[in-house]
Amino acid sequence: MPPLNLNLAGRVFPPTTYLVGREKVREFARAVRSTSPLHLDVEAARAAGFADVVAPYTFTTVVQSPAITQLVETPDTGLDPHRIVHGSEKIESRRPIIAGDDLSTTLTITDVAERAGNSILSTICELRDQDGALVATVTSSLLHRGDDA
Repeated sequence: MPPLNLNLAGRVFPPTTYLVGREKVREFARAVRSTSPLHLDVEAARAAGFADVVAPYTFTTVVQSPAITQLVETPDTGLDPHRIVHGSEKIESRRPIIAGDDLSTTLTITDVAERAGNSILSTICELRDQDGALVATVTSSLLHRGDDA
């Protein structure tokens, strides 16, 4: 495996897409033990003014997953999937994610730093809807463990 490419800061990856499905929202809601009818019941969501079920706040993880996979599988990054540990994450939501949303995610690497033989990648994922409106921004750090870690 080649070493981690330390010149990744500033790199913007092509957008990935994710069509939000009703059953996926329900499955995720159950997995995170949400009992909110907005996540599970179409009629309750519509009564609250939404077009369909509303995804839990942390559903952004599902939507951005293809973008993270793209990052990890891009050969010139030097990333080894077995050495990556999720560090931190901050979600800034502009509006709820709703079943039926066709979202795109653009991942940007904002910084690469080395500490104690490990590398830390700072990333921003912008999630936009089918009209190009910003839905959420997810700021994350990924730890890429070094050879001795």
